[in-house]
Amino acid sequence: MSNNTFDSASYMSMELLRFTTAGSVDDGKSTLIGRLLYDSKSIFEDQMEAVKASSEKRGDDHINLALVTDGLKSEREQGITIDVAYRYFATPKRKFIIADTPGHIQYTRNMVTGASTANLAIILVDARKGIIEQTKRHSLIASLLGIPHVTICINKMDLVDYDQATYESIKADYKQFASKLHVKDVTFIPISALYGDNVVNTSDNMPWYNGTTLMYHLENVHIANDRNYIDGRFPVQTVIRPQSDTFHDFRGYAGRVSGGVFRAGDEVKAWPSGFTTKIKAIHCDNQEVEEAFDPMSVVMTLEDEIDISRGDMITRSNNEPKTGQDIDAMICWMDDSKSLQLGGKYTLIHTTKQCRCVVKSIEYRMDINTLSKDQENRTIDLNDIGRVKLRTTVPLFYDEYSRNRVTGSFILVDEGSNVTVGACMIRS
Repeated sequence: MSNNTFDSASYMSMELLRFTTAGSVDDGKSTLIGRLLYDSKSIFEDQMEAVKASSEKRGDDHINLALVTDGLKSEREQGITIDVAYRYFATPKRKFIIADTPGHIQYTRNMVTGASTANLAIILVDARKGIIEQTKRHSLIASLLGIPHVTICINKMDLVDYDQATYESIKADYKQFASKLHVKDVTFIPISALYGDNVVNTSDNMPWYNGTTLMYHLENVHIANDRNYIDGRFPVQTVIRPQSDTFHDFRGYAGRVSGGVFRAGDEVKAWPSGFTTKIKAIHCDNQEVEEAFDPMSVVMTLEDEIDISRGDMITRSNNEPKTGQDIDAMICWMDDSKSLQLGGKYTLIHTTKQCRCVVKSIEYRMDINTLSKDQENRTIDLNDIGRVKLRTTVPLFYDEYSRNRVTGSFILVDEGSNVTVGACMIRS
């Protein structure tokens, strides 16, 4: 492990960046993450020994850093990523959680899972191939998921002799495509994950590039404003009733703050009852705290006894969510056995609330290559993205996804197989 040591208090207060990698098969996602961890000295010695042993067994003539993130035996044997692999590391400036997602088209649903909570998406492009369908698919998903920052790493520059014209051509092609997407911040970095060019250390092979390395970008990209600290949202996970002599009358509401800032004394409203009250106290880690904000997990107590249970929501009384049973949403279909059924009934899980719903209409299917709306063929199959209208059995308390990624999203579950079949983002 690295010799860098961190003060525990400063470590806990360090900013956390969640990022995901995406790209087509063999674009070098796992190699890039392995290089990041290796060059930043964030790999334990026993991990490196296991990687070396696997590399020798595979007949590689070098240490295969792609194996660092492959946790499944089948992944190491085939040399591909199947499951979403999460890795944690830190530098003196920031903590990181990496989601290494598969590149195969049949595992696009895994990419959606890994990217759903990310602040930043790294999309790798093979310098020899340029922008391909998977690049467009992953960019569209990043846009739909509202990932604030997208970094396009044009990889394998060593295989095109570090040619600037190749880099500029791919950069121009992507900019033209991305102009149709809702992506706020796009950064381009030419790299060689295999040799480490512009990953952690600046490359001597590309003197024409005057931008930052990938690591510097990850350490310094501004994410403080990525969360919604305006709209107070607190979905109730469970009701805490200790029923003990010490806490005989204690009634607390546990959950994770999904938006805004709550403080003791604030006036709040409970949904669906609509009753208002004030926050008596906020508890976190067995002690009272002055305030709670996204993404803290806390227990709130209220001044008045209101009938609140799992699936209900507490909000600021002067800042209310939308409420209704008719939901308009973009959907990414994840079921490989059957398509989305018009009139089909599914279980819907939104924050801590679970109910049933029916598909009222399929508005269109997205054409991945052109980003046009296909209203002729509205069949939504595995990995397809489209727009649907649903009717729920009970009202939901929600926001548009562009405003709040937690209260603006939900999943659909097949009632027969209990398999998650759709990830949905609410639109107006």
